[in-house]
Amino acid sequence: MTKAAAEGIRAAMEQLDNDNSLNAGILTGAGGTFCSGMDLKGFLRGETPSVKGYGFGGITEKGPEKPLIAAVEGYALAGGLELALACDLCVANVNAKFGIPEVKLQQLVGKRVAMEWALTGEFFSAQRAYEVGFVNRVTEGAAIDAAIELATTVAANGPLALKATKKIINESYDWTSEEAWKKQAEITAPVFTSKDAQEGSLAFAQKRKPDWKGE
Repeated sequence: MTKAAAEGIRAAMEQLDNDNSLNAGILTGAGGTFCSGMDLKGFLRGETPSVKGYGFGGITEKGPEKPLIAAVEGYALAGGLELALACDLCVANVNAKFGIPEVKLQQLVGKRVAMEWALTGEFFSAQRAYEVGFVNRVTEGAAIDAAIELATTVAANGPLALKATKKIINESYDWTSEEAWKKQAEITAPVFTSKDAQEGSLAFAQKRKPDWKGE
């Protein structure tokens, strides 16, 4: 991961959020590897592969409002694992390898598994990552193909509902029972009063696909 790559990813995330024709994004690597961490030569030159306010790779501190899927081939190590963690869903080739867990991993796989991986420093397979709930789908084919299939399913839903759903899931882990209904209602209310809500109901009644506008 270089500074230029991080800025490029940040620009792509802005395009994803601002383009109403896009409902989901996919983050993948090139050359058979998802990401093996920061460019160490760049680091020695004083280059930091992050974007202020958005984090490593332009997404680890603040990602897009719309769903983002990681398509992992080869290795996702160190900062590369952070990138996969920053995505909302993860598809991995059966031969993919993950390593050096970061802080957020415990929220996904639990303390014991995260502790084992952190203390041993060993790689863990795509299948093991799937078993503990880190990876959504494992494929023997290209991860990008399975990610596109998953993204297509996600993107068929209303864009306002997708953003609201992601926001609720990301924020609700520390809500109290008293806060939950109120905060969820605050997030979903604009969706129910939107033009898309009317379009969804009409499309269902007419037995056709909705023509979402994101309004």
